[in-house]
Amino acid sequence: MSAQQQLQRRLGTFDATAIGLGSMLGAGVFAVFAPAAALAGNLLVLSVAIAGVVAYCNAVASAALAAKYPTSGGTYVYGREQLGEWPGFLAGWGFVTGKTASCAAMALTFGNYLARDFAVPVAIAAVLALTGVNLLGITRTALLTRILLCMVLATLVFVALAAALGPHPAAAEPAGPANGAWGVLPAAGLMFFAFAGYARIATLGEEVKDPARSIPRAILAALAAAFAIYLALALLLLNHLGGGLATTGTPLLDAVLQSELAGGSPVVQAGAAAACLGALLALITGVGRTTLAMARERDLPGLLARVGGRHTVPFAAELGVAAVVILLLLTTDVMTVVGFSSFGVLVYYAVANASAFTLAARPGYAPRWLNAAGFVGCVVLAFTLPPAPVLTMAAVLAAGVAGRWLVLRFRRHQPAA
Repeated sequence: MSAQQQLQRRLGTFDATAIGLGSMLGAGVFAVFAPAAALAGNLLVLSVAIAGVVAYCNAVASAALAAKYPTSGGTYVYGREQLGEWPGFLAGWGFVTGKTASCAAMALTFGNYLARDFAVPVAIAAVLALTGVNLLGITRTALLTRILLCMVLATLVFVALAAALGPHPAAAEPAGPANGAWGVLPAAGLMFFAFAGYARIATLGEEVKDPARSIPRAILAALAAAFAIYLALALLLLNHLGGGLATTGTPLLDAVLQSELAGGSPVVQAGAAAACLGALLALITGVGRTTLAMARERDLPGLLARVGGRHTVPFAAELGVAAVVILLLLTTDVMTVVGFSSFGVLVYYAVANASAFTLAARPGYAPRWLNAAGFVGCVVLAFTLPPAPVLTMAAVLAAGVAGRWLVLRFRRHQPAA
């Protein structure tokens, strides 16, 4: 690969941690607790803990692999190198398709918070603006991510204070799980989606300074911070909203409205908008880098592998992702299909754990038994999700596999140049 095609190492450990934490504390934190509570009820905290354990296994696997393969593409690259081309393709295709839908969902959520009657035009404007930021270089991306992350953290602290101060609503007791204890695992699958942002650190491996040292530290630090925040919020929201947590679409906003700090509700709305922007920025960045890696290996059109400009960015992949997201916003009710992204993410990390299991030389923090536990955890959570997203994502994955098989077959029958 020529020097002109290589991305430049500009990110330190703090920047990489901020990007990962900013991805995890995206728009999901403002909505994920309600559907999870509807499934798990008063066992919501257990679902958060299970999701956190599976996420830790995956983070350890990702950290060990990213230290060995410090290049763009994340598990797409790890799967190819450790398991073969087909597992790598499955991981990359699941990530790109699932996260592209998530990009559209984040943009639409931002539009709804800012101007519900003009949600789609506002969402498109956000995609264009943030793609422009990414084209200015990865250091601009990291700077804006830090600013948005500070806004989100301040909002979450305000919500936590409101929930802790009360007064509590009359229905203080949370409802029991709608599906009994079986609701815990589907709820954990939903909560896991909120943890999955640390993958963005691994996909930026080609742009991190001293990756063997910085990437593992950034991944584990971002995950630890997100786990502490989610666990605290789950406890506070269950105590404050009770059974009402399962029936609201805006749990953090309701927590403030039903408190002595109700006058500060615009703070939560502003924080939600900032979270959406932060998540969208990190998603576009991560999907663009995985698209770049797949294009380099000819699993996607080679045009998408172009890197250039004064700031050395994968401009073709970034623009391609933005175009698909805008097309989804214009033609699809994205919120109805976003659920399949959880299944895609769990498939992605199942491949990561399987790849890490095959490492001959491994750091002390990544024993093989942890990789095996992570693989099993991903498979269990994936197939306990509701049937509709499982079937939808399975169809998308099958279409990608069939398409790649046909392309490879066509290439084999082409005469050598």
